[in-house]
Parts: sequence; C-alpha cells; structure tokens
Amino acid sequence: MALAYDGAIQRLIDAFNRLPGIGPKGAQRIAFHLLSAPDEEANELVEAIEEVKAKVRFCDICGNVCESSPCPVCADPRRDHTIICVVEEPKDVMSVERTREYRGLYHVLGGAINPMANVGPEDLSIAKLLDRLKTNEVQEVILALDPNIEGEATTTYLSRLLTPVGIKVTRLASGLPVGSDLEYADEITLGRALAGRREA
Repeated sequence: MALAYDGAIQRLIDAFNRLPGIGPKGAQRIAFHLLSAPDEEANELVEAIEEVKAKVRFCDICGNVCESSPCPVCADPRRDHTIICVVEEPKDVMSVERTREYRGLYHVLGGAINPMANVGPEDLSIAKLLDRLKTNEVQEVILALDPNIEGEATTTYLSRLLTPVGIKVTRLASGLPVGSDLEYADEITLGRALAGRREA
C-alpha cells in the first residue's frame, strides 16, 4: 500500500492533482512550496481564487470570460461586427487576440462534440450562435477549433449546419508549423499542408 501524507497536506496535494495539467508530482511540489512560502504569498493565492470565483462570469453574448457583461470585445464599437470567430474555450479567444490579425467578434462554444465524454451538439452554445446570426449583420463565420478529432467533428457539424443559412463559413488554414520536420508531421497535418499549398 502506498504511503500518503497525513490530513491537510494530503488534501492540498489531492486538490492540486485534480487540476488539469498537474500530475501527482507537480501537485506535491506546489503543496510543499505553499507550505514553506511566506503567509502573504499563500494569502494572495487564496484571495485571487476567491476573487475570480466572485467576480468573473461569462459574457451573455459570446461566452467569453469577463467581469461585466457584455465583455470588452462585444462592447467595443471598433470591432468588425460582420465576422464571428467560433472557438472552443475562452482561453482560445486570447490565443487569437495575441496574433493582432483579427478584429471581429467571437463566439465561445464551451467545448467540442465528444461522444466518448457524452458531449453532443446540444451541450454546446450552438443555439446561441444561431440566434446571433439572425440579425443579418454577420457575413462570415470563422471556425477556429482545435485540430483534433473532437474539433474536426465540431467543425464538420457546424459547417453543415451553417452553410444553408447563406453565411460564408471558413476555417483556419492548417499545415506544418515553422521549424518542424516532415517526419514528425501526422498524416492529417501533412495532407492539409499539401492541399492548402500556394505559389512560392
């Protein structure tokens, strides 16, 4: 039988271990760091968690995280209201924003279609997206979902759903990342890179 720590320290390790991206060793390191950290540092963490739970919510229009709805993107009159970029999660909005190439609006689905996890189209914010398209202001929907099986399934579903609406539906170009080797590219990525080739 594996030896576990006693009481509070084990509960803290278990709590960190339940967070995405943190394994047992990382959870243990964080817990012991907090144990030896000054009280101010530990209190800052507690206050930050309490504040985010109390203040942060989801935008009523797009589903992005914000402290007041509508979010700053939806409320910005300088944004292009004729384009909506559809993403899976709020963190994806920041990824697109960092490119400084996109000036339109967003729509956060809240995940992707994943039958293995019992996530179907009805579990996502698709109905809200369709409502946003009824204004006739939107001319293009960009599908910017993760290039994995779930993202591909969701992209295909949305593309079939939106095409009859008469709005231009596009998706992000995909291909080989700069600095990578062909031998490490999977078949789908390499196939897309070939299909999306352009004149040199």
